[in-house]
Amino acid sequence: MTKKQKRMLRRILISFGLLCFVSLFCALFSVPWFIQLVLYCIPYGIIGHDVLRKAVLGIRNGEVFDENFLMAIATIGAILMQEYAEAAAVMLFYQIGELFQSYAVGKSRKSISALMDIRPDYANRLDAEGNLEQVDPETVAIDDVIVVRPGEKIPLDGIVCEGSAVLNTSALTGESRPQTVHVGDAVISGCVSTDGLLKIKVSKPFAESTVSRILDLVENSSLKKAKAENFITKFARYYTPAVCIGAVLLAVVPSLFTGNWLIWIGRALTFLVISCPCALVISIPLTFFGGIGGASRCGILIKGGNYLEALAQTKSIVFDKTGTLTQGVFEVTEVHPAQAKSEIELLAIAALAESYSQHPIAKSLRNAVNGTLDKTTVSNVQEIAGHGVTACIGTDTAAVGNAKLMDSLSIPYTPHKGIGTVVYVALNGVFLGSILISDIAKPTAASALKQLKQLGIRTVMLTGDSATVANQVAADLGIDEVHAELLPADKVQWVETLLNQKPEHSTLAFVGDGVNDAPVLSRADIGIAMGSLGSDAAIEAADIVLMDDDPAKIPLALSIARKCHRIVYQNIVFALTIKLLFLLLGAVGIANMWWAVFADVGVMVLAVLNATRMLNIKHISR
Repeated sequence: MTKKQKRMLRRILISFGLLCFVSLFCALFSVPWFIQLVLYCIPYGIIGHDVLRKAVLGIRNGEVFDENFLMAIATIGAILMQEYAEAAAVMLFYQIGELFQSYAVGKSRKSISALMDIRPDYANRLDAEGNLEQVDPETVAIDDVIVVRPGEKIPLDGIVCEGSAVLNTSALTGESRPQTVHVGDAVISGCVSTDGLLKIKVSKPFAESTVSRILDLVENSSLKKAKAENFITKFARYYTPAVCIGAVLLAVVPSLFTGNWLIWIGRALTFLVISCPCALVISIPLTFFGGIGGASRCGILIKGGNYLEALAQTKSIVFDKTGTLTQGVFEVTEVHPAQAKSEIELLAIAALAESYSQHPIAKSLRNAVNGTLDKTTVSNVQEIAGHGVTACIGTDTAAVGNAKLMDSLSIPYTPHKGIGTVVYVALNGVFLGSILISDIAKPTAASALKQLKQLGIRTVMLTGDSATVANQVAADLGIDEVHAELLPADKVQWVETLLNQKPEHSTLAFVGDGVNDAPVLSRADIGIAMGSLGSDAAIEAADIVLMDDDPAKIPLALSIARKCHRIVYQNIVFALTIKLLFLLLGAVGIANMWWAVFADVGVMVLAVLNATRMLNIKHISR
């Protein structure tokens, strides 16, 4: 508990003890009313002085109708009617409810605070003379070299220029799986070097680093409210003045006919206590806040309650293939030369043509060539989206890509039907052969899709790969529908089609690697970027970012969203039902002030306790 919560707990215990003592004293002895007033005002003042102060400040600032105003009016009215014990008890139980709420919010905030620990405190920068100086990460410029020692956080994104180390990425991903980096590897801020000293050339200023972007998104996630949160905010804005007017009418109108002013004023005060909307105003935002914070502990970054609510309504999920369901680590598995070229020569031509590309297939071709490539001979490189690449190698013109590239260049070729990605190679318009590159599914992909089916999700895969490969992957993983050989624009069109086909009041999510799928991530109802640790495109375009490449996080995120949705509507139905019932009972005189305490504080405590279930997301019941 915080110091503030501990002080409140002490006030509650002292007030409770004094209230019991005063009640017992007044019951045993005949105490005049003015002495009772003084005695009961002692515990009442100890426990309720801050509520009275907030009520006065609210009136002064023009924000009259809130829970502090309702509690102040109801308890002061009870005192004027000589219901001293009830007034002190109502204030006491109200503060007990507030303590529960404060503790629940604090526990939820710890989930966010744990993520905030990734923020680096300093950076070890090398100056021009090679001396090491400890500086604020915000002062480090692009191309500066920083040193990260064992046990230290990487403060900025960059490229390893010296050393190797095993990185702990758990602060970002929620997983303890280590990542080994060497010279030339890209590293991102927030990871911790566990066993090696690294020299890193900074590639981004701190304001654009992974840590800075993540912290900004988490801190601002509360600004993007869900429909349920907006509903409660608007509801409270009109509900509170309405019940205050209703209480005045309840006190005045029947009294004019019956003349029993004390009876009807008492009922009106009970009506006010019952009507306090604390249960809804507190528990609904707390549920979404707990869901976002709990998800962040698992490496699932949700940008706002609106996206969490929309995810709960998801009935269809569309997947990219490469880097999403498959590892995206391609290897050359077969080489089929033609025109008397050897395997080594065929690979060398393909690798040179792809020497400047960052596509995973290009990297696999370069990795398959033993030795260093002479890039100086390569010029006029043109990448054709969804087709491949053309380039000049010395005086020759090479074309390396799929069957669409060969067709577009009118180059006759021999089709290859292997399971994998087929790369065709041509030189000066002459077909030289084909290379088969294979990718394998991620270890958790099949189980993740099985869990999604159990959750009632329809799965679709869109890929630019060949139909043969796509159908094989879909069959292995159990995907319901597959569309292959698509360009990036084709994926957007298919998402448009699927959006038109989806059931009413449901959402469609797209899961991509966040690099070349930004247009589709933006177009879907919910964009989920996975396999994109540190990707700018993912963080900008997606609504939900999975901080590692584990497909198992998708059903977990869906379960978190659905549990959040259930709890929100449980609290809304429960609170409104109890409130309405007790308002009617209070109006006709059946429910007294003690029942009002349960209808207000009791319902709030139960709703808050229900909301705190979002903090336990390790084992979510479906």
